[in-house]
Formats: sequence, structure tokens, C-alpha cells
Amino acid sequence: MPTIPEIDPVTLAVVQAGLQQVCDEMDLTFSRAAFSPVIAEANDRSDGIYAAEDGALIAQGSQGLPVFVGIMQFSTRTIIARITSGETAAPEPGDIYIVNDPYLGGTHLMDVRFAMPFWRDGRIFCWLSNTGHWPDIGGAVPGGFSASATSAEQEGLRLPPVKLFKKGVMDREIWDIIRSNIRVSEQRIGDVKAQASALLVGAERLGALLDRYGDVTVQAVIGEMRRLAARQMRAMIALIPPGPFHARAYVDSDGVVNTPLTIALTVERRDDALHFDFTGSSLPCAGPMNSVRATTLSSVYLAMRHIFPDVPISAGAFEPLLVKGIAGTFLDAHYPRPVSGCAAEVSQRIAEAVFAALVQALPDRVTAAPAGTSGNFGLGGFDPEKQQDFVMYQISGGGYGGNAYQDGLSNGCSTIGISKAPPVEIMEQNFPILYRRYALHEGSGGAGRHRGGFGLDYEIELLRGSARASFVMDHGRTGPLGALGGHDGALNRVEVTRDGQVMVPEHLSKAQDIVLQPGDRVRVRTPGGGGYGDPAKRDPDLIAEDLRLGRYSAEQSRILFGKS
Repeated sequence: MPTIPEIDPVTLAVVQAGLQQVCDEMDLTFSRAAFSPVIAEANDRSDGIYAAEDGALIAQGSQGLPVFVGIMQFSTRTIIARITSGETAAPEPGDIYIVNDPYLGGTHLMDVRFAMPFWRDGRIFCWLSNTGHWPDIGGAVPGGFSASATSAEQEGLRLPPVKLFKKGVMDREIWDIIRSNIRVSEQRIGDVKAQASALLVGAERLGALLDRYGDVTVQAVIGEMRRLAARQMRAMIALIPPGPFHARAYVDSDGVVNTPLTIALTVERRDDALHFDFTGSSLPCAGPMNSVRATTLSSVYLAMRHIFPDVPISAGAFEPLLVKGIAGTFLDAHYPRPVSGCAAEVSQRIAEAVFAALVQALPDRVTAAPAGTSGNFGLGGFDPEKQQDFVMYQISGGGYGGNAYQDGLSNGCSTIGISKAPPVEIMEQNFPILYRRYALHEGSGGAGRHRGGFGLDYEIELLRGSARASFVMDHGRTGPLGALGGHDGALNRVEVTRDGQVMVPEHLSKAQDIVLQPGDRVRVRTPGGGGYGDPAKRDPDLIAEDLRLGRYSAEQSRILFGKS
């Protein structure tokens, strides 16, 4: 057995940056080669490197969704365990597994994960894995976001880990099964090839890195990265008073039963670990706002990444973060509970609860709540001009929370990622729609010494054909939480205009199968961020500037800040 070398700081930094670069190149390849705007333009994807023994995270692309940081660790670990037990076929060089089963370390069905073993001298050195959001995975509604689903089968096709590529060749029989169960399947092959190509690029770049520095040295660096990340996270945890710190966040409804769901959280530091106790959260729900365990844990991890961004991304950073109290709640869903809203919505309520608890302990490091919804809007139908079916998936930004030093950012990406809304021009080119409005949601930022950022106000009109619209959003009942005396951000608002009549969904932020005809419109106003600190202490010059730019009306300013 080779001797593990001493790793000097320069070698550590260079190899660590090299591993990061491998993941960044996978991210870039995936987006550049993908067909779907949600991946090619919105970057709703992620790539990473994972340990051969247990799937532990080694490195992840800097431009990937933070919520996938933990998710792919859990899904890779599941694949390894199933191979070891014989449930899944053992890998050979050139094999790529596909899996989207939420209950096997996943999110929702639309997030499809590929995993490829990376071979070195006849053994698996590590795994390369990525996740991409497919615009459709079958199920009851175009886009997969069935707001009133009551079982997993209504949400789409569920895939256990199977080899989509065998010895480098795509298995046509498995692909035929997949494409026979999803809409606009002829377009998905472009995303499949892009996703596989990203892994192949990663394998080539990782091989070059190993050739340059040696397998033993790189393996030693990986071990040191994990140890240092754990040590750095523990050092950050030491800054937190013992607590306990309590917080609650709420989901509007589950889409079926029109009552809120509660996320109850207590955070407490004990020795060098941080404990997150979700005891008292709501029971499993009937609709799709359940969260699987992997998503719940990853939501805690990503919240801590927001608070302590300087801690390197590695499995070691998660070791001191201990989660309990989710068993028997809607935060630990099991088959057949529907889960389409878990990654895009519930995950952000979990992060919001973490922020609300820890802003009490670290007021200089933690912000008021951000908008906290991805604004999932699916539209599917037939375009008579192009003589083809289409499925459009729109995500949207919102306001960030104010913090100790400044106002929140307006129209920022969601808490769980770096995904941005696809450009209006790309959407209009690909789908039979017209954007009638695309502006800031004025007045939506929560008042505070530092106000929240503003959400987005957009309106889409269907130009031709007919289509069905579905929404899985949140914060339509309560706004993003203000902090330390700051006000909550404005609510998410959805309005559908059909035949000149304006309709607001019963569940405010969730609905499905709304039939649209040419001329019908959908308007969405996303939430603003929560305010930070006492609004009466806001700088009068900042209030005047917001008034000058029309961000608040004089009446709003008088009510919120006591000045006009």
C-alpha cells in the first residue's frame, strides 16, 4: 500500500482548485450543450465529484445549485449501497446510471441525476454525478408540477438507478421506455446527451489532473479537504451562542388541503456541533409539499452555506450539522407521498426557518428572509404554427432580505440555487407566448432600517393554440419574514385572466390544469425580501431615493417608514 504523503499548503490549494475546475467545466459543458432553456439559459443543473466508498461530496461546481450539494451525495451513496447489495447491476467502464426516484436520495421527479464511476487502474477512484431539471417527466400535468397530486404516480415517471449507458452506448430499450412516458420526448435527447457529455468532459479533466499530480497525492488532498472543511465549520459554529434559538416558517398549503403547514425549528450549539430539531413540524400532507429526507438535510446544509460561505464545499462541512425531529413529519416523506414541491419550495421554507433562528444569534452575518419561492410555472399545449407540442417551465426571482449593512438585492435568484429566469427573448422564440410585462414588483420589499429587495412582476399572454397552466409556488399567504424589527416582504400574487375575467387560485400560490386560450394571460408578482431592523431608523436619504424611483408610493412610505 502506497505511503500517504504529507500535503503542503501550496499542493493542497492547487489540487483543490483543480478539482473545482473539473466541476466548473462539467457545469459549463452541460449548459452549453443542453436543449432546454431551463438548463441552457437558467442553469438549473449541477455537477460534482463524489467518493467511491460512500458517495461523500468531494467537490462541486461553483455555478451549480446549492440544494444539490447534499442531494447528489445521498443519491450517489444510495447507488453504491444498491450495487453492494446486488439490487443494482455492478458497473463497468463506460456505464452511466440514471435515477430520479425522490425516495432514494433525491428531490422531485423532474430533477434527473446521472452518475458515472470514474475508473483508474481497474478500480473505481470516485464517482462523477450531475443533476438536470427536465422540463417534463410525464405525470398529470405538463412540467410535472401537479399542485393537487396525492400520490407519486400522478407526478410522473419514477426511475430507480439503472444503466442508461452501458460501456459507453445508450441503451435504446431503456430510453424508449423513458420517452414513451414523457411529453415532447424528441427534444429530451438533446438534454440527455448534454448531461452525459458533461460527465465525459469531467472524466477527461480529472484524468489529466491525476496524471499531473499522482493518484496518491490527489487522494491525500481529498482527505485533507474533508478534515479542514469539518474543522472550519466547527470554528464557525463556535461563534454561535449556545441558545436555544427558536423559529417557525409556514408553507401556504399543500395544494390539496387549504391550510398552512408549519416548520418548527430549534437550533442549539452543543460542544462543537450545531443541532437542528424540527420536532413539532406538521404531519405528512396529502398534497405535493412533502419533503424527502435528503432534500430536508440538504436544505439545512445550504442555509449554513449562505451564513458561512467561506467554509469549503466538502462532506466534512456537513459533519458538525446534526438534524433530528423530522421522522413522522412532512419533512421526511416516504413513498407514495407526492413531493413535487419539496426541492423548489419546501426547501426554501426550511432555509428560512434556519435564517430566522440564527439571525438572533448572529445578527451581523444572517439576513432577513429572502423571497423563498422558485415561482414554478408550467405551461403545456400545442403550437399550431410550429405544428408541435410544447412544455414551458418558467422560474422567477424575488427580493433578498435586508441585512446589517445594506438593503436586499432585487429580483435575485432563489435561496436554493443560482438559477436565473430564462431571457424573455428566448422564451418568446421557443413558445407561443408574449410577455406583456416584466418589471420590479414595486413596494414589495419589507420595511426596515435596511429594507428587503423587490420581487418581479411579469405577465404572459398565450398567442395561439390552447394550453394548460399549473403553478407550484409559495408565500401567497404570509410574506418572507422580517428580522430584528423589520417587516415581512410582500406576498406572492398570481392572477389568471380568461375571457376578460380575473381569477385568483383558491390556494393562492398553487393550481393546476387551468385551460388557456389565445389572449388569456397569467400575471405573477413574486415576493419581496424581509426588512432588517427598525424601519423608523432608516436613513431619510434612502427613503427619498426609493420615492424618487417609484419603488414605493408616498402613501406606502408614510405607512411603512413613518415618512413621505
